[in-house]
Amino acid sequence: MTSASFNPRAALLDLLARTSFRLGNFTLFSGAKSDYYIDCRTTTLHAEGGRLTGLAILDLLREHKLHPAAVGGLTMGADPVVSAVAIASAWHAQQQPGAPLIHGFLVRKAEKTHGTGRRIEGFCEKDAPVLIVDDVCTTGASTITAIEAAREAGMRVIAAVCLVEREEAGGRAALEAACQGAPFLALYTANDVKASHIRQLPPA
Repeated sequence: MTSASFNPRAALLDLLARTSFRLGNFTLFSGAKSDYYIDCRTTTLHAEGGRLTGLAILDLLREHKLHPAAVGGLTMGADPVVSAVAIASAWHAQQQPGAPLIHGFLVRKAEKTHGTGRRIEGFCEKDAPVLIVDDVCTTGASTITAIEAAREAGMRVIAAVCLVEREEAGGRAALEAACQGAPFLALYTANDVKASHIRQLPPA
């Protein structure tokens, strides 16, 4: 999928640590206080960061022998991750003819009140195996919402993946329960990103 000399996961971690990690006093979406903040969108919306995101998740899927027909997540944190994986799969199919395409879908926070009234935009096929993604998982609420919406639409969730797991109390347990036996995987923990950030700081 990628050359032996290139490790997209290591490169993505370095970029996340450099562009997305901040020390300070922050209030998280959950209302909890934290002495650090990780805004993955500054990386996933970065040209090279988007490329690395797609490649890193494809490598993770290969490692765990997962074969989704589509990837999706709750708008808007998941949006660039979904696009990155779909585009990376198309690039990979060009390099290796016959490799499967992974299409994308986005889950709205509420159903549209006009037009088709859909909650899921993009790919939506009954019984299709799908991957749910998110950028940062804290309580897991956004990922769980996307899992439930995909199942309500008749799709089969085969795994959930986040870029960074904050390892907050109860978060992983809630996600694993929502996955109902399907794996929950994280490319990195918040400690991985923090350690990489510290390594990249200039000498005092």
